[in-house]
Amino acid sequence: MFKIDYREDGAVRRWTTTEDGATVTVDTDYRPTIYLWAAEWETVQTHREHVAAHPNVASVTVASKRPGWRHDPQDVLEVTLTDIEAVDALAPQLANMGRPGDLRLFNVDFSRGFRYCLETGQSPVPTGSLHTLSIDVPAVEVHREGHLREATVEGESITGDPSQVLDGVLDRIHDADPDVLVLSSAEIVPELFAIADTQERDPIAVGRLPGYRKLAGESTYESYGQVGHSPARYSVPGRAIIDRSNTFFYAQTNLAGVLDLVARSHKPLQELAWASIGNVLTAIQIRAATRRDVLVPWRSFRHEQFKTMGQLRAADRGGFTFSPDVGLHEDVHELDFASMYPNIIVTRNISPETIRGDCDSSTTVPELDYEICEQPGYLPDVLEPLVTAREEIKAERAATDDPEQRAALAGRAEAIKWILVSCFGYQGFSNAKFGRIEAHEAINAYAREILLTAKERLEAGGWRVVHGIVDSIWVTPMAETDQRPLGEITAAITEATGIELEYEAAYDWVAFVPKKDTEAGALTRYFGRRADPAPDESPVKVRGIEARQRSTCDWVGDLQRTLIEVLDEHREPEPVLDVLRERLDRLARGAVDPERLLLTNRVGKPLAEYTQSTRNVAALKRTRATGIDLAPGQDVSYVVVDDSKTTRERVRLQGEPLEDYDADFYRKRAVRAAASVLSPLGVRERDIESHLADFESTSVTGWTVSREM
Repeated sequence: MFKIDYREDGAVRRWTTTEDGATVTVDTDYRPTIYLWAAEWETVQTHREHVAAHPNVASVTVASKRPGWRHDPQDVLEVTLTDIEAVDALAPQLANMGRPGDLRLFNVDFSRGFRYCLETGQSPVPTGSLHTLSIDVPAVEVHREGHLREATVEGESITGDPSQVLDGVLDRIHDADPDVLVLSSAEIVPELFAIADTQERDPIAVGRLPGYRKLAGESTYESYGQVGHSPARYSVPGRAIIDRSNTFFYAQTNLAGVLDLVARSHKPLQELAWASIGNVLTAIQIRAATRRDVLVPWRSFRHEQFKTMGQLRAADRGGFTFSPDVGLHEDVHELDFASMYPNIIVTRNISPETIRGDCDSSTTVPELDYEICEQPGYLPDVLEPLVTAREEIKAERAATDDPEQRAALAGRAEAIKWILVSCFGYQGFSNAKFGRIEAHEAINAYAREILLTAKERLEAGGWRVVHGIVDSIWVTPMAETDQRPLGEITAAITEATGIELEYEAAYDWVAFVPKKDTEAGALTRYFGRRADPAPDESPVKVRGIEARQRSTCDWVGDLQRTLIEVLDEHREPEPVLDVLRERLDRLARGAVDPERLLLTNRVGKPLAEYTQSTRNVAALKRTRATGIDLAPGQDVSYVVVDDSKTTRERVRLQGEPLEDYDADFYRKRAVRAAASVLSPLGVRERDIESHLADFESTSVTGWTVSREM
């Protein structure tokens, strides 16, 4: 099974891959289930008859379940509903039947496909390979109904009036009969149906049956101070949709990575494609809880236990970092603790029900003096298979030379990595289904102790730490000191800490970038050249600087990478400045393709709420003039054509004719990128400007300059 569709009558269609396409099985008997519990069973009994009489309730019965990880099995009311639509409608009514807080509901807010798999035991893992079909439509056409005059299907362009484009897309879907539609935007689906309705055509089939459903409308949200936008979600019968504008895991990994997590979480493919990291981690945890008869709270509440002032101070410290030694360092070695935070959880038995629990035997968290019960916790049980699987996948990838196999294994390893990365932070997330802030604090305390142990052992072995952050350490040989082999030291640190310290990479050199206008090192801004990169890895590793920032245009990013290559070859600033000057000359002469100067920025708020005339505001005014209103959290791409203006003439949008650009604006961006490359050598932005000013600019007229593509 690879796709689950709910029909309007509540029945469920299960789609399964076959050699000839797909088969469908209709389940008309499925009924979803939620649970009702109270600290005093008499409270539930008081309301039982009212619950059973509700028109959305099919039946009620008493079951024995655990309402939390620290609870033994207790009586709960198992409420079977008439259909999936009843869950969201009925849950608030049941929760408010008694006094506030008396009744608690469980297993309420599951995504629909995941709920079906969880409650019926059906696996959403496809038995064979899936056939995909990609469809891309320019964003400007997706946002304006009836303007679809261009689409690209598997790299083949289809153009014409909307009717011709509709026919071309449908013909290719019919011929390919895909299991998965990979769309540039899911809004393509209603747009195709809108065109068909305008022409009064018979119901069309983008899926394996006619019709489509809107699963959720678009929304704007804020997370950790960042505004995001969640596009509307759609479903078509018999085909999973991966919306590239609304997918984390497919964008960060590949189909193999997504399917690996489908198997671990039992979230169907389409749901997993749009799910967040925390959503998938929660699904994996929910499966573990279900196997242990633990119910999943609807609205989780976990009070924070009392702490002394000393504990509060220590608990608030976070991870440990060593300030980077600014400069260009040769013969550098990077060491990483393998999946440090997940391994701390596993080896120290950190789990919401073991931390500061009531137990007979325990261990003590350093600095915090929290007690951790020795009875095995559920969270280590969830994470240990993931840690082991990732290590095995990485070893398998290293052993194969098959490019396709390496790519698939890389996607799987990367997908698991994101789950492991999030498990630590999710313990401190207030809306986590299963989490505890004390567990989050304990993990940090162990991490600090481990990193300090590693530093002491490395320095004792003749290695100088030039940077360290949370779970990674960069070292270089101490001058005039004999070095103990790194293999011996890492083995000793592994034994002392219980977590493997891996030799990640050797670098010919690494440059740590200072913060702007200070000599202190920036924790996450560095670049360097690997001594022996893997076949599918770039020899140059870049972190934090402009070439890695999503708001950097292609031309500036390419320029910065070129400057790094020149620095690698010459190890001095003059040749780098020569290349910069040559590129700036071409920019000033208008010889750069404006398409390579497109900036992509996220919209922070509605146009009416902006109080200053920024570039984003100019771009939003231009999009509105075309009939499109972008929501907060969506991206807008444009070229700056005259940065001195405050009107919408300041920019040109992607998709508009791009013939000119503001050379001075992009020059500043280029100089800033060059400063990131040269600042480790002591050359700052003002020094670069001074150097460039020493050369007389020459105006070139009367001949044609070909533009860089």
